[in-house]
Amino acid sequence: MAASLLALAIVQEDSPPDGLITTSGAYALELIQRQTRRLGKLQPEVLADRDPEPLHQLRVSLRRLRTALAQFGPALELPDSVDSGRIAALARRTGLCRDLDVLRLRLELQLLPSLPESEQRSMAAAMKRLGRDRAQAFEALEEGLCHARYLKLLARLHKWQHKPRFTSLGQLPLLPWLYEWQAPFTADLFLHPGWSTEDPTAEALHALRKRIKGARYALEHFESWCEPPLKAWIAELRQAQDHLGELHDLQVLSCTLHERFGSLMAERLPILCIEIDRQQQDHWHRWQDLARRVRCDSNRHAIQLALVQLGQAPARA
Repeated sequence: MAASLLALAIVQEDSPPDGLITTSGAYALELIQRQTRRLGKLQPEVLADRDPEPLHQLRVSLRRLRTALAQFGPALELPDSVDSGRIAALARRTGLCRDLDVLRLRLELQLLPSLPESEQRSMAAAMKRLGRDRAQAFEALEEGLCHARYLKLLARLHKWQHKPRFTSLGQLPLLPWLYEWQAPFTADLFLHPGWSTEDPTAEALHALRKRIKGARYALEHFESWCEPPLKAWIAELRQAQDHLGELHDLQVLSCTLHERFGSLMAERLPILCIEIDRQQQDHWHRWQDLARRVRCDSNRHAIQLALVQLGQAPARA
């Protein structure tokens, strides 16, 4: 049954040509089709577990699908069982496995090769434990991806795509509503406390990274209509997300090592501790410089003006 539901969930049709996308509902349909196709193609690769990249791409597709469903929800008449919250629940199930992949790759490719042999020996048991934790996390991920609840959700979403239904708002032209469709994701972004925190380990930074990611995805849906200042801001949001992601990953790594070595960490892994601290300081300074530049009055006002003018120039690049 799982295989048949998965096959049903893979949308085969091509996206409608740009010239035929005249309404908000039709554009949302294209975005949803794009991500459900990717999910169907990525799932077998994720379950094969030969490379960590398909899992990363699947997480991205789940987030983008969630954003599209939330962003264009007022334009869509979806089945009751299909909503962004259910997509988010599955995305969370993929999180631990992906976090452990990132942790392992950072250690194996960036940090361990440059450590002295004594520290590499000290890390041997920790790496084995990391491998066992990852195997357990993958079992939970596999269960989630093969669970009938998830497969039925994709199947219902696929069925809706064959006969999509839109609200009266979804039947209106897209371009005059571009500002409104992105506004919930950007309206109070600059007010988030994470921008001004002085603590590189603060939870507010992780929360801000999630907000930035949502705003970026929502704006990227309209990037073809964005003027240069807005495209530059999208690129800055991507940089901000990268720096905050690095800070979060390094914090997770540091906490994981403290759990393993406790008060002996600095004594047994002195070079590794120095390198982790160096990377944290580097990304922290880069983040602070970017945050100051993005939030300065002139840049902020230029972004606000570009958002208000979004969609007034109908030509797509």
